[in-house]
Amino acid sequence: MSKPISIPYETTIHVRDHCMCLAVQRAARALARMFDDALRPHDLTNGQFSLLMSLNRPVPPNLTSVASLLAMDRTTLTAALKPLERRGLVSVTADPKDRRGRLLTLTPEGLAVLSRALPVWTKAHGELEQVLTPGEMSRLCGDMRKIL
Repeated sequence: MSKPISIPYETTIHVRDHCMCLAVQRAARALARMFDDALRPHDLTNGQFSLLMSLNRPVPPNLTSVASLLAMDRTTLTAALKPLERRGLVSVTADPKDRRGRLLTLTPEGLAVLSRALPVWTKAHGELEQVLTPGEMSRLCGDMRKIL
């Protein structure tokens, strides 16, 4: 009979208290819930808000550039676009310069939804400043960008 594998509970506590990945995941889930709750009256999730905001550009971006900005793979982005496209908030068209590529455009309705949701996002973001100072928020965002 072999001896059962055992990891000391102290190791579990150490990982809980020192794992950067776990800390970021937990914070991301808490932030996502907070912004999801705030944006719910506009029938948006925080991810959809970020996706719509990423399309608010003078020139329609291609799928690859948006996927890169949002740190998503193209397949995940394509799936995330579907409900927004069905709602008429986003238009996906062939790139006239390369028919294999896709250009993403915020529709007038998408811009309207985004403009109504932006004050809600601003208010929720301001609530974070009650927990983190503007300097802490700036540093934290900068530190996270280093990982990307």
